[in-house]
Amino acid sequence: MSSGAPGARYYRVDCENGITVDDPSEDSLHMLIGDLDGDDNTFLVLQPDAGSGSWFATVAVLEDGGFDVVRRDPERHEHEVTTETSVARIAHELTVWAARRVRPSARV
Repeated sequence: MSSGAPGARYYRVDCENGITVDDPSEDSLHMLIGDLDGDDNTFLVLQPDAGSGSWFATVAVLEDGGFDVVRRDPERHEHEVTTETSVARIAHELTVWAARRVRPSARV
């Protein structure tokens, strides 16, 4: 499910099962998070394209159900850990969060 482009323009998602998506849309994130399971695809990482910063976010399946969501941006001294059950909410919030990192002046 790679985008086919030579690389991400802004950021990418890497899944434990080897799937990588460059510049994922909110819908793509929704699908990727929904595909996480407790066996061989337990987490994904959202991170900037190489050389574009040191921020990242992870989404991991919890044994009891739901997801552990970690957002980390050392340059802004941000580190947030939440538990969420709504795939749609996670996808939306990560889309907005990542957009603010690649386009800081954007009001998303």
